[in-house]
Amino acid sequence: MKKISLLTLIIFHIANATLIILYVYPGSILGWLIHGDFQKQPQITSDLSFFSSNHVYAFLTLSILGLCSHNMKNIRNLFVYLFFISIFLELCHGIIPQRSFEYKDLFGNVFGVLIVFLSFNFHQFFKKKL
Repeated sequence: MKKISLLTLIIFHIANATLIILYVYPGSILGWLIHGDFQKQPQITSDLSFFSSNHVYAFLTLSILGLCSHNMKNIRNLFVYLFFISIFLELCHGIIPQRSFEYKDLFGNVFGVLIVFLSFNFHQFFKKKL
């Protein structure tokens, strides 16, 4: 494995673990760090119609890191994992204190992964045609 691949794999795993911790913590760690309030969620940009923008950015970033850190043989498993975790983590909000399940967040999670998944497949399709 190349050094850059090992480094990106480590970064992906750290980002993945960080996202899971931020998701399952009963309150907002980022809200506490930025606003000094566990109840306040920081907002990067305003939400889109059906999607939470913060959730789109989080899973878009995680998906790109995953794509950069995995070889072609593992890409299918990576995307299965990313889709699963994007749904599972939001469903967990239904049972975590101080958190609540929201469809907008769920759609944002899945949309973030879907953007990278479709872009990757679109690229692969045209790469084979040329």
